[in-house]
Amino acid sequence: MEFTYSDDCFSDLHKDVYGFRPRGVLMDEWNDRTPRQKQELWNALCDQLEENTAREKKIEEMKVDEFKERIHQAQTWGAHDYWDALRWITGCETFYHIQDVEHFVWEQGILFTKYGQQLVEDLAKVVEYKEYA
Repeated sequence: MEFTYSDDCFSDLHKDVYGFRPRGVLMDEWNDRTPRQKQELWNALCDQLEENTAREKKIEEMKVDEFKERIHQAQTWGAHDYWDALRWITGCETFYHIQDVEHFVWEQGILFTKYGQQLVEDLAKVVEYKEYA
């Protein structure tokens, strides 16, 4: 039994892989394919998505290591402990809300990691929130 991929499924997968939905010529090419050709393209897109996911995971791991090194460096320069290092690292930042903390962690490239989520919780305990003027 052969599965028939809908235009919507193809569009969703294409967006997951490349960051945009296919339109125009790309959709025309999809519609002009035989079921076997659609399956081949589908498989290729799935393979690319796996590669993208693995690469993104490696980048996140590298970014976590970089941030941990920043904490270590701050302690080497005189921060008394982990909490003090976090204060040093965020000392020039302005935070009005927890979303600003999340944004800071997102800018580090680690928000969607387990470490990043813990970092948000830790930073929320040490940053000083400013009042809106």
